[in-house]
Amino acid sequence: MGMKGWEDIRAEVLRRIRARDWQPGAQIPTEEDLAVEFGVARATVNRALRDLAEAGVLERRRKAGTRVAALPVRKATLDIPVIRQEIEARGQTHSFQVLKQTFMEPPVPVASRLGLPPGIKLLYLETLHLADGKPFAFETRWLNSEILPRPMPDFQSLSANEWLVAHVAYVTGDIAFTAEGAGGREAAVLGVPVGAALFITERMTWTAESPITFVRLAHAPGYRVQTLV
Repeated sequence: MGMKGWEDIRAEVLRRIRARDWQPGAQIPTEEDLAVEFGVARATVNRALRDLAEAGVLERRRKAGTRVAALPVRKATLDIPVIRQEIEARGQTHSFQVLKQTFMEPPVPVASRLGLPPGIKLLYLETLHLADGKPFAFETRWLNSEILPRPMPDFQSLSANEWLVAHVAYVTGDIAFTAEGAGGREAAVLGVPVGAALFITERMTWTAESPITFVRLAHAPGYRVQTLV
């Protein structure tokens, strides 16, 4: 099994843990064995396992090996904001437009990060959130339809962001913040020049058994994050 980077190793280890290939409390293969299996350097495996240990998913002890955490430790609390409430808290009126909704295969990097095998179709949504009628955030989302009820929710009347926060409890999640130049699609939707600096949030969440969603939020210029510590 050939893999490129430590993120790929991390995703595969998480997939095995969630699939119960490696049970809670069980010892996992050594770094040397995993490096041979994945076709990467031991340092790459070490980086992936260290990241999972810091997240509380694995327990690593010198001379005792690495085990799946029996009771994963939540070292940080991730509160997923409802964008409508965030906008209303600023004294503005929220509205949104679903620009695209379809089932399709996600790009390989997205599938890999979610721990999904190739060929699986997810629900893909593009949603523009507006504050007082002006672009606030462009949301692109890959959603595992297996966690949705039948019939599916009407995401034209209630945003996927708000529906998921209200109805789907996540067990683990990853979040990343970056500053990036606007690509062509983001620039067109947000009404900014190509290359304009945007605040980007990327978030993934899982239940105990399966991935829930991968979402990318491109915020219009001027956005700022505020949190309590």
